[in-house]
Order: sequence, then C-alpha cells, then structure tokens
Amino acid sequence: METIKCCVIDDEPLALKLISSYVSRTAGLELAGAYLSAEEASTAIRAGEFDAVFLDIQMPGVSGMEFAKTVPSSTRIIFVTAYSDYAVEGFRVNAIDYLLKPVSYDEFAGAVNRVRQWKNGLDALSGHDSQGEYLTVKSEYRLVRLKISDIVYAEGLKDYIKIYTDGQSRPVLTLMSMKTLEGMLPERTFMRVHRSYIVNVDRITSISRGRVTLTAAEIPATDIPVSDTYRQTLLDRLADD
Repeated sequence: METIKCCVIDDEPLALKLISSYVSRTAGLELAGAYLSAEEASTAIRAGEFDAVFLDIQMPGVSGMEFAKTVPSSTRIIFVTAYSDYAVEGFRVNAIDYLLKPVSYDEFAGAVNRVRQWKNGLDALSGHDSQGEYLTVKSEYRLVRLKISDIVYAEGLKDYIKIYTDGQSRPVLTLMSMKTLEGMLPERTFMRVHRSYIVNVDRITSISRGRVTLTAAEIPATDIPVSDTYRQTLLDRLADD
C-alpha cells in the first residue's frame, strides 16, 4: 500500500488534534504536518510535499477557501468545516471531499478512500483511466467512475452537466462545461447535437427533422433536440455508419 502524506490545517486546536489523530491511526497515512493557520503551512504545501490536506475554511488571516486556490494540483483538498454554506464553492476549487464538523472516523475514512482512488490513477482532472475505457468525474464530492460505452447522453445545465448512463435511472451530476466533456469523450462514438446535448451515436434508434430518439435500460425512450447547426453533420455521420 502506497503511503499517503497528509497535513491538517485548522485554527481550532481540538479540531486539529482530532483529525491529526485520525490520520495517525489509519494504515497507509503519514501525518507530515499539523498547522494552526494557512500561513504556517504555505511553504510546504506549495512545494508539493503532501498528497492530501485536511483544510478548515473559516480561519483568521487567509481563509481555507482562499488558500485552496494556491494548492498544487498534485495535492487533494478535503475541506473540514462547521459550515455547509461553502459546499458549491468548495466544489469549484477542486476539493475531493467536504466534511462537516464534528467529523466521525467513518466520514474521515470515506474521504481517505477517495484520495486513494485518485492515487491509483482515477484523478478527476485527467478524466480517464489508463485504458481509456472509463471516465472519472466528481459528483457531490465523490469520484464517480463511468464506463464510457455506458454513457447514453449528457445534458448541460449552466455550470453543471447531467450524465445519463445505461442501467441507471438517475443521472450523475457534475460541475463541468459541455466543451470540456466533449473533449473527454471519443469522437468516434459521441457527438454534440445541440448546445445543451451530447449523445452516444450508437444509442440513436430514430431520427426526425429536429430530434433524435435514444434508448437504454432504466432510461425511458428519450427525445433529444437537434439544432440546425449540427443537423447535417449528424445526418452525414449516421450515413457513414
């Protein structure tokens, strides 16, 4: 088991002691630093000395949210806070988890497992496993591994995307742009058909002037709009297939 080097940053001594004790008692984790402020930890953090940082948000001086924006991409952030108000903002700064105080050991262990997934090559920033068969996205502070061939379609909703997969009645909601997702999916299988939709071409069962119908297990037959911008390209693509 590869060792994960961790540090804890919290201006509350009791909270700092608790999370530090969780790290120390967990196999495969190394407590490489415990700090009462972001300023104390800044040099070591920016040097990339840690795999994961358990970070409080509301601290005097530099807040945890401000500090998170300076953390290298090689370090995973787990926010530990008494406030749920920062959840969406925490998602935007690429936190891998968001734990609310008081934190139980089970909750802590769940966050550690997500760090291990990242260490094993399922980093949401890269988006793919080494074989390119899976896509890994963040959803509600969890890393979700999706088999690319099971993705039926994706729907864009402002800053978020709903990804519908075969065999699942509920979509995976992830913070990502349509352009980013489009670049992560293989062109041979997926195509943008509308400003708000990307479809798996292999799942198309019928096409009309302005819509395509997709089918999959657990998902009712779904009509997806096709905009004029993409219509001819889609027709050409289907003709080639």
